[in-house]
Amino acid sequence: MMPRLLLRAWPRGPAPVLGAPSRALSASSGPAEYLQHSIVPTMHYQDSLPRLPIPKLEDTMRRYLSAQKPLLDDSQFRKTEEFCKSFENGVGKELHEHLLAQDKQNKHTSYISGPWFDMYLTARDSVVLNFNPFMAFNPDPKSEYNDQLTRATNMTVSAVRFLKTLRAGLLEPEVFHLNPAKSDTDTFKRLIRFVPSSLSWYGAYLVNAYPLDMSQYFRLFNSTRLPKPSRDELFTDAKARHLLVLRKGNFYVFDVLDQDGNIVSPSEIQAHLKYILSDNSPVPEFPLAYLTSENRDVWAELRQKLVHGGNEETLKKVDSAVFCLCLDDFPVKDVTHLSHTMLHGDGTNRWFDKSFNLIVAKDGTAAINFEHAWGDGVAVLRFFNEVFKDSTQTPAITPRSQPAATNSSVSVQKLSFKLSDAVKAGITTAKEKFDATMKTLTIDSIQFYRGGKEFLKKQKLSPDAVAQLAFQMAFLRQYGQTVATYESCSTAAFKHGRTETIRPASIFTKRCSEAFVKQPSKHSVGELQHMVAECSKYHGQLTKEAAMGQGFDRHLFALRYLATARGITLPDLYLDPAYGRINHNILSTSTLNSPAVSIGGFAPVVPDGFGIAYLVHDDWMGCNVSSYSGRNAREFLHCVQKCLEDVFDTLEGKAIKT
Repeated sequence: MMPRLLLRAWPRGPAPVLGAPSRALSASSGPAEYLQHSIVPTMHYQDSLPRLPIPKLEDTMRRYLSAQKPLLDDSQFRKTEEFCKSFENGVGKELHEHLLAQDKQNKHTSYISGPWFDMYLTARDSVVLNFNPFMAFNPDPKSEYNDQLTRATNMTVSAVRFLKTLRAGLLEPEVFHLNPAKSDTDTFKRLIRFVPSSLSWYGAYLVNAYPLDMSQYFRLFNSTRLPKPSRDELFTDAKARHLLVLRKGNFYVFDVLDQDGNIVSPSEIQAHLKYILSDNSPVPEFPLAYLTSENRDVWAELRQKLVHGGNEETLKKVDSAVFCLCLDDFPVKDVTHLSHTMLHGDGTNRWFDKSFNLIVAKDGTAAINFEHAWGDGVAVLRFFNEVFKDSTQTPAITPRSQPAATNSSVSVQKLSFKLSDAVKAGITTAKEKFDATMKTLTIDSIQFYRGGKEFLKKQKLSPDAVAQLAFQMAFLRQYGQTVATYESCSTAAFKHGRTETIRPASIFTKRCSEAFVKQPSKHSVGELQHMVAECSKYHGQLTKEAAMGQGFDRHLFALRYLATARGITLPDLYLDPAYGRINHNILSTSTLNSPAVSIGGFAPVVPDGFGIAYLVHDDWMGCNVSSYSGRNAREFLHCVQKCLEDVFDTLEGKAIKT
């Protein structure tokens, strides 16, 4: 089975060559209809983006074997080598030629786009834990603005401003600037806007700027994943003007855009949210939201029952809403509570199928939980950054603002659903499954304050490589093994790019981990430093290759997909136990870089795995780890802490403390 972590983790953005766009947040136009007024149209570069390359088959086989080497013994490796040779010279060669021919006929997209949508939409597991990750916002720097009503109003207005700016083509295009002094300037923007869209990418490339694919952005709003038998559908209705609000499992809608497409006044939005927050309705006896946590075929069948039971128009209001705002009735106690709340909650107050849920707790702690089929983290992170910047720097209301004197009981519609006995039974079952699953999930986190990017870069080391090395060392320390590891990397530098996999477990990390964990006294500090440097150099190469579409995972996935589509017997390469093992990603990892994010997280992608979300800041590192009953996240984090201490001791020229 293909690992479905695949995109649950946050994409890293193509680093270091085309790195995660840790962009300066765009200039704002003040509390108005638009966040910004870009002189370069939002989609100016889209037509001329380069196409995602299909790697050479021999390169894919070489990279695949390199990734297998640390995971297999000599006998297993020889067998896998034979499978690779046979594949490369036989059916693999034929499939590769078909893939190239198919790609030539579909120049409007990428070779991975269709198969990737299919992979997500045909998956039948619940989207909760299996796919949806979360990202939590930092608090508003002005503490009084963290009042729930104030923050929910400001974030809602900023989100709708983003929508309007995007649709008007006034949002700054997403560009990774290698030399911002040349390319991120008004002079360059005034010039490039006159270059035709069919050539504009080349103009940016000449000044070392790399525009990123923005084809997913339209699905941010008015969008929902609809459960269907065998394969779900993505639904978008850009004409809808209402917001969906969930509180205590009750559903409310009200317009955030008027008939002319203008944003409803912030004081009215504030009044409507205040009205919802003052509603004393209890949690429904059968909270409908549980159904979005069900197996997709089960949910599809129950949804049909809802539609046939007279709920079609009500469901359409849920599906077409601009987005879903979830108002929780309790404060966040600590980091672990935050992670559980934002990743899954209690199942009553999220509509997990929406493109994203904006969650605001009683104390103003806010986060986004997003569905992953429609797109990757590049679009979500851009939205997240802009909403944080706009809502904190040019907030629509202040804590002293008075809500509008409006009749919210008319403007706000509370949705009611007619539930048959079969649907009620379905909700009860979904709740039981949800509660049982959540009991098996553990989440824990650490902060490591001895150093971060600044210190590691002075040592000429990749901060990401050092974090990944610590995870390899920690697993070896805890379990005595090197296992399949996945790190997500964006290929948004290409038209309709999605992600590629970096495989952090290598012969270099294995050798280095064994030296540090099993026999540190046998190696001098200089030798250990050299091993860390080797790991960093190789990890940098893997990252660069992945960002440029030159990994092996997506290519092998596409060839397998093509074999199935053509009715060809699955080649032996895919039946090799080693292929199954490398795609059973026990360490699923992902990072991002943003001044707006406090923490993020996702569940493990396999029952015996860890979900590792991490951030490397200038002077510290943070790590948020999830596990199911078979693994111990807290113990793993103790090992990560110890391994980071050992690496930093070594880099400072000290002997490792045993």
